[in-house]
Amino acid sequence: MKQTWHDLLFAHWPLPPAEVKALIPVELPLDTYDGQAWVGVIPFWMSGVRARAIPALPGLSRFPELNVRTYVTYKGKPGVYFFSLDAANQPAVWAARRFFHLPYFAASMNTHEQSGVIHYRSQRKAAPAEFRASYRPVGAVRESQKSSLEYFLTERYCLYTIHETRVYRCDIHHTSWPLQTAEATIDRNTMAEACGIHLPAIPPLLNFARRLDVLIWPLRQDG
Repeated sequence: MKQTWHDLLFAHWPLPPAEVKALIPVELPLDTYDGQAWVGVIPFWMSGVRARAIPALPGLSRFPELNVRTYVTYKGKPGVYFFSLDAANQPAVWAARRFFHLPYFAASMNTHEQSGVIHYRSQRKAAPAEFRASYRPVGAVRESQKSSLEYFLTERYCLYTIHETRVYRCDIHHTSWPLQTAEATIDRNTMAEACGIHLPAIPPLLNFARRLDVLIWPLRQDG
């Protein structure tokens, strides 16, 4: 598949590893940075969503998405583990659950930019999982250094999921993230709580990325 991701906010909180490890499948080793596990809440929107050799379809190829995730390494390959993914596209939710075994949920979502600020709203349809925030970049574009926390949190080129106790991996290809420091006002965020995660009452680490073109390969069994 091809996709383009827009206006991403990376909002991350540190948590004790034991708390996060208890919530992920036993087959996937949790990744930590300086002794901390990290949970991210990532709002963005995507465009040009299409399978290879098939044009983007009006009404199906452009929609917001919001995910809650942490970080794992399996067989030496770092990746992302998703607790939840919300999308404003019912066919995409169905397809992702059916073919990628991912915990997608349908949501009522809206995002728009005004005077350089991204305004983002999401309300899950089947459960009280809600996100309301306004955010913007406040720094110059940079590539993160390999030893940095930002690199640990963003430069991951696959996702892992479990289906019937088997590990599956989906590889993702893109250039390095064009990160910027961000500021945000988060008015409502129960996304992690809906996954059984209690975020600490501290300001999150915030980064922004304006746009990234992405290639997504088919899911395959990895263990």
